[in-house]
Amino acid sequence: MSEARVETLNGKKMKISSGPVGQNDSVGSRVFNIVNYLIVSLIAFTTILPFIYIIGASFATEYELATRPMFIIPRDVTLDAYRYIFSSNKILMAFGNSVFITVVGTLINLFFTVTMAYAVSKQRLRGRNFFLNLVIFSMFFSGGMIPSYIVIANILQLKDTYWSVLLPGAISAYNMMIVKNFFQGIPQELEESASIDGCNDIGILWKIVLPLSLPVLATFGLFYAVGHWNAYFGAMIYMSGARDKWPLQVLLREIIILANASAGDLQNMDPNFVQPPEQSIKMAVIVVSTVPIMCVYPFLQKYFVKGVMVGALKG
Repeated sequence: MSEARVETLNGKKMKISSGPVGQNDSVGSRVFNIVNYLIVSLIAFTTILPFIYIIGASFATEYELATRPMFIIPRDVTLDAYRYIFSSNKILMAFGNSVFITVVGTLINLFFTVTMAYAVSKQRLRGRNFFLNLVIFSMFFSGGMIPSYIVIANILQLKDTYWSVLLPGAISAYNMMIVKNFFQGIPQELEESASIDGCNDIGILWKIVLPLSLPVLATFGLFYAVGHWNAYFGAMIYMSGARDKWPLQVLLREIIILANASAGDLQNMDPNFVQPPEQSIKMAVIVVSTVPIMCVYPFLQKYFVKGVMVGALKG
């Protein structure tokens, strides 16, 4: 609550609030704020509750999962699901593949997005409208899965290589358009001053534009990273013959499929595997595949609103 002071104006005493301008301390305003907080807290709780349940269920026994429809803390804690997931060295190999694909893929995405966005943001670029129309056309029309597979597997000969999942999505047309709008909002006087000092376009991009674009780069870098980390379909169809290059998501998918298989099938996949629980393994797989990428969010969260909104509004 704000404090108030009393001042005299034309012989009359007036009560003047010393709190923030526009602050309303009325009863209706307080009730409105309380109701808003309760609604937002309820929505936040209902959003995070399923994930909390998944974490608790991943440590629960099969009997508890079958008899208790909903719980947060299991009665009997067991590590059978995680012991099964990490019983093979393929998990660590797949985790390393996912990290490699995520890091390299994100760098490729940012490189092509930034370079093309900077080029088409300049009015002096010859054929600028033609290139922009091509980008917009690709946002609404696509060749489809079969032509894409033919190009990648047969024409480019990228099947069973990392490039088969890195190059097809090297740039997002939507993200590139937003970054372009952000670059157009940077004052031209900065680039003109650098040009007078002898900088070429590459020097201006590297020394002037990119340092001013950290919010946008961090935001879309995270978007690209999450997309690479969660992607499994491309690796499933393009890397079917290279199991040693499978990312984590593809291997975890196979673990779920084999979780209900016979012991003989499990031994064929890997002789080190132990018989898994049937339900908690699915919960543990979700935790294993989600927690690593979630650890990146706290470091980049402050850039979200600034990066996306500025790039979307300026232009």
